[in-house]
Amino acid sequence: MSVARRLARHRGALVGIVILAVLAVLALAAPWLSPRDPIRTAPRAALQAPGGAYWLGSDQLGRDVASRVLHGARISLTVGLISVSIAVGLGAPIGLVSGFYGGRLDALIMRVIDVLLAFPGILLALAIVSVLTPGLTNVMLAVGLSAVPTYARLVRATVLSARENLYVEAARALGSRDPAILRRDILPNVVAPLVVTATLGLGTAILAAAALSFLGLGSQPPQPEWGRMLSEGRDYLREAWWISTFPGLGIMLTVLGMNLLGDGLRDVLDPRLEA
Repeated sequence: MSVARRLARHRGALVGIVILAVLAVLALAAPWLSPRDPIRTAPRAALQAPGGAYWLGSDQLGRDVASRVLHGARISLTVGLISVSIAVGLGAPIGLVSGFYGGRLDALIMRVIDVLLAFPGILLALAIVSVLTPGLTNVMLAVGLSAVPTYARLVRATVLSARENLYVEAARALGSRDPAILRRDILPNVVAPLVVTATLGLGTAILAAAALSFLGLGSQPPQPEWGRMLSEGRDYLREAWWISTFPGLGIMLTVLGMNLLGDGLRDVLDPRLEA
């Protein structure tokens, strides 16, 4: 049975795909769906409750929360994709080289990775972005770099297992060079676990970026980023709960969709579950 068919029969994965598809459409169509400019202030309309002219209410500056949530989806999804791309782009080659060649090189790389893994990911990202200037670009870089050790360890473990297969030894005996063996015999074994981990990592990256923005180290005013919106609305939770609630729901749904899809991919791509 093909991967697509098995994925279509996995209820959790289907729910995740639907959630992410809806969020992606809303994010792409944000300029056309937004009823107002997300950064335009209207002091006289400040703290309007949801309903009427303001579907999801207005914030303390009179900005439309619905418009800001829609545009925030574009920012948050972009941050997650770029962060994970940085992590995979750096971590996968490190893990491939370390696991394939082994020896002193592997020992040296793994000791550095162990040191980085001693710090929680969010703490490492916080340290990186603190050294750099606050901003969305630096947050993507910090979140991506903080996740590199995870992908490096994953790929290394997969390569250590794959390089012991008989077809790898046969390729060596036939005179295949290391780059060819890595590309044809090792890399296909790495793709499935890497795709699953990257999918799950998207939700983690979005959550980490939102946390950094909440602390004031990520997106800067007046950018409509979900973490920043949570931070701006925390002082108005009693009288204007909607300022923080709707971006919080956006983060929750995005992370939920990523996790459901990641779990489904893990079940589908696991060869032990083949019928």
